[in-house]
Amino acid sequence: MIVSCKEFKIIVSKFYENHKRHFSWRDTDSPYYIFISEVMLQQTQTLRVEQRFDLFVKALPDFESLSDAPFSFVLALWKGLGYNRRAKYLQESAQRVVNDYKGKLPVDPEVLQTFLGIGPNTACSISVFAFNKSHVFIETNIRTVFLHHFFPEEENVSDKQLFPLIEKTLDKRDPRQWYYALMDYGVHLKKLHKNPSRRSKHHVVQAKFEGSNRQIRGQILEQLLHHGSLVHEGFYDLLMFDPQRIDAMLQQLAEEKLIINKDNLYSL
Repeated sequence: MIVSCKEFKIIVSKFYENHKRHFSWRDTDSPYYIFISEVMLQQTQTLRVEQRFDLFVKALPDFESLSDAPFSFVLALWKGLGYNRRAKYLQESAQRVVNDYKGKLPVDPEVLQTFLGIGPNTACSISVFAFNKSHVFIETNIRTVFLHHFFPEEENVSDKQLFPLIEKTLDKRDPRQWYYALMDYGVHLKKLHKNPSRRSKHHVVQAKFEGSNRQIRGQILEQLLHHGSLVHEGFYDLLMFDPQRIDAMLQQLAEEKLIINKDNLYSL
């Protein structure tokens, strides 16, 4: 359905008026809360983030507490969100905010991009939602909306084709609420239509989790949370995977500094 930009903005706004979603991180203008939520929402469904967000910020309510917490405590709070390296990046980001920026999250997306695990789109989304700054960014639900309305029959559509439209329709007076409206409308469209994002040039089918290296990594961290520390061979008894794959993931996690290997004893 191809519409004018004016019609498009009316459609999105009317939908948002009647079907606005409510989340804890939307009911605040705390840069810390929004930073946490945006990192959590990377590659993770909103439902799972809802289940962990309130617990996380209650236990670690600000950059200072996150910066100072034992990593094992941070990881335990993160459990269930997947891609555990994000928990490490999150804590290292908090340490930078505290040590380099006097506890104040930077506003500039170019600065935010220098934080581990923060790409251009996430950096802009943080600046938009935390500070209501006007930046152009894209994520899966926003992509869905623009593909559905402006490229209804086209395949292999690049984000470069979408960015000018996102910029042209952006509500610069209140970009925070406009982007929330786009995201909520995108979720709605995915329920009505076969995911329009499949027609994006950047669409990637997520790899199967069962039996994957991600699963092995997650189980290694879970066992260390439970046991505190384990010798190398202990993982062979606890994990039902090929020892060579376990070895490779142990080495990878140690190189990423998610775990510590000292004299063949692994810990967080």
